[in-house]
Amino acid sequence: MRLPKRGEKGFTLIELLIVVAILGVLAAVVIPNVGRFIGRGESEAADTEFTNIQSAVVAMMTDNELDQLPNPVGVATSDMAAFPDATSDWNNGGKTTDINGNSFGAGDRAGFILYQHDMLGDTANTTLVNYVATQTTKGTYTVDAYGTVTQQSTGYD
Repeated sequence: MRLPKRGEKGFTLIELLIVVAILGVLAAVVIPNVGRFIGRGESEAADTEFTNIQSAVVAMMTDNELDQLPNPVGVATSDMAAFPDATSDWNNGGKTTDINGNSFGAGDRAGFILYQHDMLGDTANTTLVNYVATQTTKGTYTVDAYGTVTQQSTGYD
């Protein structure tokens, strides 16, 4: 190999072609794998959300000593402030007393719901519980009277 003369700088054409070839091989290996990981991440997020909703329904039913939901949601929804039972209240007999045995009244929130659930019959709405982190979910869900949740759509379709 000879020493470069004064004023000669840079890479040879062969060196540049080798670098381009190496980058091409790396891109051919990496790009398909990235696409596969993105798809897997979306399906795992949908599965995780479904598991969280099912766990939240079980926790809410356990806290309220329910073996069945009086009015479960049969239409798919992503609004957890109306899921799984937004209609039972002190007036129709589905939700008569709180966890302390106090009677629910007109100022209390209706339903056995996962977001902003009224735990106490104190007419103040100060003891609202969130069984889920956000009011809306990406997917849509239904539930039967026994608390079994079904995911109707993942939200990633």
